[in-house]
Amino acid sequence: MIRIAGVVALLGALGGSALSAQEGEAPAGTGMPSALPSEKPPEKQCRPDVGCVTNLPLPRFVSLKGSEGNARRGPGLTHRIDWVFTRAGMPLKITAEYENWRRVEDAEGAGGWVHYSLLSGVRTVLVTLDMAELRTAPDDGAAVIAQAELGVVGRILECNIDWCRVAFDGTRGWIRKTAVWGVKPDEIID
Repeated sequence: MIRIAGVVALLGALGGSALSAQEGEAPAGTGMPSALPSEKPPEKQCRPDVGCVTNLPLPRFVSLKGSEGNARRGPGLTHRIDWVFTRAGMPLKITAEYENWRRVEDAEGAGGWVHYSLLSGVRTVLVTLDMAELRTAPDDGAAVIAQAELGVVGRILECNIDWCRVAFDGTRGWIRKTAVWGVKPDEIID
């Protein structure tokens, strides 16, 4: 009996030193690093203006690929659905990234986390001014070819500093950036 207790005590003492070594504590004066190579590397540090996953700028604009997209409270299927986008082509602003999920907002600030497969890189705009004028050229003096109602979504063809050339159901023309949402004020698109 005494012999078994002695062996158990010896194993306990050896196990205790092995445990402290497993927790990354190197014996003093050995020059060994305190972290074990099997430990996970530290999380990648992200800049607030660049996405950790894609290395693309944040915020940036995309559009809803299909006619429906669930916006969740957090990045994962287990999170509650807070909002459902129901308009194909709706411009959305990505404000954060986490693995396969993107945090998005619409023009009114509503949104949540959406799976990246529901988003498209096709750039669109939402008309925010009722009866916004489409012109033949990026100039206030150019002829008006159509008017777009508030809430209409169009595809961006190009943008300069003050104007965007857009397509609304086959009608193409230039519209002031101040009349749409879905493009940054200083953004140029070729």
